[in-house]
Amino acid sequence: MHKLALVSLSALAMAGCSGKVEPVASVPPVAAAPEPAPYAPVIPEGTGVFAQPSTLPFQTPDFSKIRDSDFQPAIEQGIAINQAEIEAIANNPAEPTFENTMVAMEKSGQMLTRAYYVFSALTSANTNDTLDKVDSATAPKLAALRDAIYLNDKLFARVKSLYDRRDSLGLAADEQRLLKLTYDRFVQNGAMLQGADKEKLKSLNGRISTLQTEFGQKLTAGTRDAALVVNTRAELAGLSEAEIATAAKAAADRGMKGKFLLPLQNTTQQPLLAKLSNRATRKALYEASWNRSERGGANDTRALISELAQLRAEKAQLLGFADYASFTMSDQMAKTPGNALKFMEGLVPALAAAQKREAEEIDALIKRSGGKFSVEPWDWDYYAERLRKEKYAFDESQVKPYFEITNVLENGVFFAANQLYGLTFRKRDDLPVYHPDVTVYTVYDKDGSEMALFYFDPWKRDNKQGGAWMSNFVDQSHLMGTKPVVFNVQNSPKPAPGQPLLISFTDAETMFHEFGHALHGILSNQRYPSISGASTARDFVEFPSQFNENWMTEPRVFANFAKHYQTGAPMPKDLVAKVERAARFNQGYALGEALTAAILDQKWHALPASAGRQDVNAFENQALGSLGLLTAKVPPRYRTSYFRHIWGGGYAAGYYAYQWTEMLNHDAFQWFVENGGMTRENGQRFRDMVLSQGNSKDYAEMYRAFAGRDPGVDPMLKARGLK
Repeated sequence: MHKLALVSLSALAMAGCSGKVEPVASVPPVAAAPEPAPYAPVIPEGTGVFAQPSTLPFQTPDFSKIRDSDFQPAIEQGIAINQAEIEAIANNPAEPTFENTMVAMEKSGQMLTRAYYVFSALTSANTNDTLDKVDSATAPKLAALRDAIYLNDKLFARVKSLYDRRDSLGLAADEQRLLKLTYDRFVQNGAMLQGADKEKLKSLNGRISTLQTEFGQKLTAGTRDAALVVNTRAELAGLSEAEIATAAKAAADRGMKGKFLLPLQNTTQQPLLAKLSNRATRKALYEASWNRSERGGANDTRALISELAQLRAEKAQLLGFADYASFTMSDQMAKTPGNALKFMEGLVPALAAAQKREAEEIDALIKRSGGKFSVEPWDWDYYAERLRKEKYAFDESQVKPYFEITNVLENGVFFAANQLYGLTFRKRDDLPVYHPDVTVYTVYDKDGSEMALFYFDPWKRDNKQGGAWMSNFVDQSHLMGTKPVVFNVQNSPKPAPGQPLLISFTDAETMFHEFGHALHGILSNQRYPSISGASTARDFVEFPSQFNENWMTEPRVFANFAKHYQTGAPMPKDLVAKVERAARFNQGYALGEALTAAILDQKWHALPASAGRQDVNAFENQALGSLGLLTAKVPPRYRTSYFRHIWGGGYAAGYYAYQWTEMLNHDAFQWFVENGGMTRENGQRFRDMVLSQGNSKDYAEMYRAFAGRDPGVDPMLKARGLK
């Protein structure tokens, strides 16, 4: 879960959901008056730190000057300026041209974009009560701005005039794409609605935006509050001394000196469940995670979700769609909910068989260990880890010393980018950051020219949202003359002071994943900001990130970074071999928990408005009970009540995208295997035909141009060991 803050007019044109609405008659172009007076609308000027671009390199935010109190006035000024810009474009008496309409739209909203990109980054990665209040105060105003754009009849008339004449305007391919996407977004966001229906849509959008913001705040607070308090060291049996020290410090930081605190990760399953030998502690930690948002009180999300699902269904119905899933998916690579469900359901037979085999293996191990119970969700990771050790004779503690975080980043992640794309990186300490955990690098292209800035924020904090993501401080755009400033955020547990900065295999993999998103931004080569970088469909945006994971275990890359943090010795070959063999272990479980969450998402958003508000628990039980998978033992990665991607993020009816893009990933990697593997030539082809393209082409056509074929599911199943 990469996050994109798209709020300027140009960006908002790319952020909306889509759908098909009946066309209306063409709107004739506005006739140009003879010798018109120069059109010079008055646009208000902003004040404060965001009024002008930063003077720092790459226009990167100057965090030494930014205060929490700056955001609300900056966002409100930015909204007012953007509204004036919208009106100026809409009321231009000149005949609509691509320059005075589309390019003007792309250039609008600059102050708002600067302020909101930073604000969004901080509310996700370093929030506080002040920022949360600003978020609540500005969310409905931003939703109203969105409506002011998409429901502006005069503005839409200009866009439609250009769209109706698109084949006679001599537009370049990227201009055609921008015009089509913008027109579609207007139609899909209610531009064809009339009168009372437009007002109803505005009301729905405002309430939906407010609920989404409230969900994120409730979940962050609820996850923090649901952390498990443990009274004795004995209950933490199985954890390392470093992990126990981290838990002790976490408790002390919250005023519970002498106790131990196990904070929750975003997912249902918790990493420590693989290590805790005390079954009662495992169960308590699992249940703390499972029930985090269903404990009653201010941070219970169920009533909010019930309302939000219903309002989304009503919005879809208003715009002519059967359900919200149909509404959101027509601009995706999969195109329809039916295609996504067919793809996912096609994986179930192989998954069900794998889960059955895995559960039988774990039950046999429990029995051999003297247990008199069958595997439960809080047992699976613990016994799967023991089974992994039994089969492959290694555990995470053997691997972790070879994954020192800076070494993984600079000699692993960056090294792979160098070998494939010719990039180099230099750490810099001269730029202010929003938290001491953050490091900054300049990215150089193969010719030595400065290309981008990259910020890295790896460690878990109480005021940081769970998960991992990439976003931008500055978009790449030739039109705007800007180079990309991107950041990656993770939630790796930070070692206690004095301990080495070691991370798990999974966290190292996450670094490669998120940097794949970063590369999508860094290597962007587009004229218009709305179609640059990772501003793509949900079921395409995860393709570059998942694809980048492949290079972590590529022998040349792995040998370059997997070195012992004390001795510098490479990971022994026999351990490397075990790691590679173990990569296919437990795949019925791993893919199953993700697929179950994706299907749960689709089921929620397939509800028509006539279904009414649902009881969250009853609906979830019914949806999960009909899959034919071992959901009682392999729970979804996210339960409804803490499924941030779909209720607080941009993945409603879109969580399937992770599996869809996994299909793209493995098919593309198979192309590399067939064509010589990790070479600069192959990397350059992928850079030129995929990573640099942003949203400038149809996704299926883009993939076909790169691979020379449509993607297939077989490489994915083989990579998972399911075929």
